[in-house]
Amino acid sequence: MTPELNLSRDPAHLRHGSNIGQPLSRVDGLAKVTGRARYAADNNPPGLLYAVLAVSSIARGRVVSLDVDAAKAHPGVVEVMTSANRPPLAGDPDGKPNPFAFRFEALQNDRVRYANQPIALVVAESLEAATEGAALLSPRYEAEPARIGLDAGDAYVPPVVGMGFPAESYHGDVEAALAGSDRQITATYETPAHYHNAMEPHAIVAEWHGDKLVIDTPTQGLVMMRGRLAELFGIAPENILIRSPYLGGGFGGKGLIAGPQILGILAAKLVGRPVKLVVRREQLYGPFGHRSPTRQTLQLGASAAGQLSAIHHHARIATSSFEDFYEAAAHVTHTLYAAPAIATTYDAVRMDSGTPLFVRAPGIAPGSIALESAVDEMAEACGLDPLAFRVKNYAEVEPATGKPFSSKALRECYTQGAERFGWWERPLKPRTMRDKDGFLVGWGMGTATFHALMFAGQARAVIRRDGSGVVESGAHDMGQGAWTAFAQIAADSLALELDRVTFKAGTSDLPDAGIAGGSAHTATVGTAIHNAGAAVIAKLAELATTDQRSPLFGAGNAGVIARNGRLLRRDDEGRGESYADILARAGLTEVEGSGAGMPDPAANEQYAMSSHGAVFAEVKVDPDLGQVRVTRMIGAFAAGRIINPKLVKSQLIGGMIWGISLALHEEAITDRRSGRIMNANLGEYHVPVNADVPAIEAFTVEEHDPFVNPLGIKGVGEIGITGSAGAVANAVAHATGVRIRRFPVRISDLVGRSQS
Repeated sequence: MTPELNLSRDPAHLRHGSNIGQPLSRVDGLAKVTGRARYAADNNPPGLLYAVLAVSSIARGRVVSLDVDAAKAHPGVVEVMTSANRPPLAGDPDGKPNPFAFRFEALQNDRVRYANQPIALVVAESLEAATEGAALLSPRYEAEPARIGLDAGDAYVPPVVGMGFPAESYHGDVEAALAGSDRQITATYETPAHYHNAMEPHAIVAEWHGDKLVIDTPTQGLVMMRGRLAELFGIAPENILIRSPYLGGGFGGKGLIAGPQILGILAAKLVGRPVKLVVRREQLYGPFGHRSPTRQTLQLGASAAGQLSAIHHHARIATSSFEDFYEAAAHVTHTLYAAPAIATTYDAVRMDSGTPLFVRAPGIAPGSIALESAVDEMAEACGLDPLAFRVKNYAEVEPATGKPFSSKALRECYTQGAERFGWWERPLKPRTMRDKDGFLVGWGMGTATFHALMFAGQARAVIRRDGSGVVESGAHDMGQGAWTAFAQIAADSLALELDRVTFKAGTSDLPDAGIAGGSAHTATVGTAIHNAGAAVIAKLAELATTDQRSPLFGAGNAGVIARNGRLLRRDDEGRGESYADILARAGLTEVEGSGAGMPDPAANEQYAMSSHGAVFAEVKVDPDLGQVRVTRMIGAFAAGRIINPKLVKSQLIGGMIWGISLALHEEAITDRRSGRIMNANLGEYHVPVNADVPAIEAFTVEEHDPFVNPLGIKGVGEIGITGSAGAVANAVAHATGVRIRRFPVRISDLVGRSQS
């Protein structure tokens, strides 16, 4: 059954004629807090069996043996699936039918390519029996030395980075500009591997009905996943139903189908019964992607007065031994600061790890902490305040392309953020501020940016005979509040109150909503909903204006407006009739319209499109212990039209917390001998908890963008990270006088060095 929400509004938020812009609470919130929201693992079809993965404890080599007999002898174990008895696939897991079809492991052979790779699957009548069976497999390996780290092998220039960016890009003569600069700095920064760690682990419930497949699994791309499954299993896409109404966090990690999900489907085929696989927390570190470690070297040149003359941003990145995904860490430098000469270059190494893939703010998150740190270092070399230096080098057009921005209110973000923070009281010299307890105090800032993207999506709208509306799109809510924002756009597009609209989402049999990623989902699906609503209103207007019995007869499509479930004459709003009356007189039960959202190639060719922001952070550092605490953060962001300010604020604050995490907490630690991740759990893989999160204020600056899409929407899901990590890093340097270039900042980096 397709999930749907009947929507209602707090009367205090009513505003005549518009649902957009209202700070409504999440329409799915009640279902979540009362436990009625069904996530993938909550589904238990009749005859369900439970599956548990057995994963490799080496990073490179082959599986020599598995004690399948011991596992199958355990009470309750039904089957053990290995590379020897796995049902065949029509598509190759190591094939590349499209750019988003990344290679994965599905027991296609006995090779081990990284630690935590699935090597078998045990299916049993209970979770406990499956867990015991997996432990009894006692794998034996033929191990080879693991290649781990950014110096693990010979570096090479990748063919492309990100999703098709050139690995080398030059604007102007960087070498000459650096040589002629009055001030120069060269600094190298390192960021570690990061993992998504969503609250909800990956899970799948798979059930075959002949050649038809029904699955419950969290995904950020329903129809894209359906297409990949159709290719892999050799069945028609319409024979696959994917249900994913609720996701407990995605962050890019649920954007693509992964090996364990395929194994759950294969296991259901093998045993002829429904199978549930819920991946254990420690098993998430490998098959589902992660953020690549980076080593970034920045060379900056400037005049004595502080005008940038050149930036060269080089990034070393890592990919797996078997796939080609390269973190575009240096590309943030193309768009932020007005240097006449800019170069971005890359090299890469292959590691025995799972393939790095998309993690929230891919490329720009690790790239911006390096760039913003380097910009602060150059400001210091020029004797300028960090904000004054950024304003001096403000880019009125995109530096690398010369394109005008479709809109850019970054200057206003600087001004309003600095005013609220009290920035101009900041002393220029580091290590000169202390609180009453003797802790060192530092203030830092960072510029935030993220591309204003759009993908392709579709929606369908219906107005019923009773005057109510239905809007459908296979959209995804990862917890960001998309369901609520789309409902607000839907109600506005149909000119109905929110409680007169039913919004359906979250299943693959609905119109293709594209992928929820790149901070583009609201713009993409929102535009599709807007256009679908316009299409159905146009059909209603056609019915009314061509009917001689209607008070709207002869007005023409352009001569009517929709408001509160009625069509009115534009030249005489006293003349009109309800949707219900129009349909009743036409003898119709409903009228339907479709709409699409997609980028405008002409606008993208003409304009640079981005969201912008400025983040200001205060830290306190214990001069004896080197312990860092963020105590205050303020972020000002310009992101086009705001559909729901309450949801946007939540997203921005969430991103800012991720920025704290990048700067101070988050790091996957790998044993270089075995290739195993040593802290693959939420106890030791550190992310900020309540005690680490200070008073955070996020607000938006008004910005109108007529070019990004018809609704003027830019994304906010990722931009909060990009300025915040640099702001915290720069605040630590201001507090201590010690510039840390390896992240996260560790106590060992500061202890002793931060003492008086």
